[in-house]
Amino acid sequence: MQLRNRVALITGAGRGIGRAIALGYAREGADIAAVARTQSQLESVEQEIRAMGRRAISITADLSAADAPAKIVAQVVEALGTIDILVNNAGVGSGPEPRPIVDFDDAFWDYTLALNLSSPYRFSKAVIPLLLQKKTGRIINISSVAGKVGLPHGAAYSVSKHGLLGLTRTLALELARDGITVNAICPGPVRTQANEQRVRYDAERRGITVEELESQITPIGRRLEPDEIVPVAVLLAGDSSAAITGQAFNVCGGLAMF
Repeated sequence: MQLRNRVALITGAGRGIGRAIALGYAREGADIAAVARTQSQLESVEQEIRAMGRRAISITADLSAADAPAKIVAQVVEALGTIDILVNNAGVGSGPEPRPIVDFDDAFWDYTLALNLSSPYRFSKAVIPLLLQKKTGRIINISSVAGKVGLPHGAAYSVSKHGLLGLTRTLALELARDGITVNAICPGPVRTQANEQRVRYDAERRGITVEELESQITPIGRRLEPDEIVPVAVLLAGDSSAAITGQAFNVCGGLAMF
């Protein structure tokens, strides 16, 4: 129960990595504010968390809207009293519009940066005053190994995830003496709904089957599962990580070793 009596706000918590982290935090004792676009998915997560004896609220929102983060933070504080942990997980992948830069869709570029980069910036900005009052807190940004290398036919995703690492490191320096740590997790290919689109696209582009691509996709010979991201997320949210800040941890099956 490493997170007992903590309140965690997790975006993109309806499915995939966000859902896994929400349930993992609840198992460690945290109360959860789950945010996503799909109400039915959030209700399922909320029910599971409440069944563990934790408090939980779910908030449906379009996080690409500039005014959404501040409103959501206010709702969470009203319902749960505070926020101790912020997990910026919500995002859009490259699968919906995979194109080379010369043909890239400008509207999709703007949407991707709004959701993957501007939203975490605004959530952090809204939560930090609460953490400064307590002189403790954790911000965890879910980036990607594509935030460390380029991604052909996925410029907006890679750029946004590179930017998220810049945000992570800058916040870590600004908050280092205030008891607040800021770190990033960089997953490799994880078996999620968003990643399915990209995997099918890459398999078709390379003229191989999805099964063949998956066998080659990481050195361990498979995609990761959402639950495999949770242990690092729990570590970074707990008291034992007080000296860890400004770091970007790969959880990628050996795909990136830097």
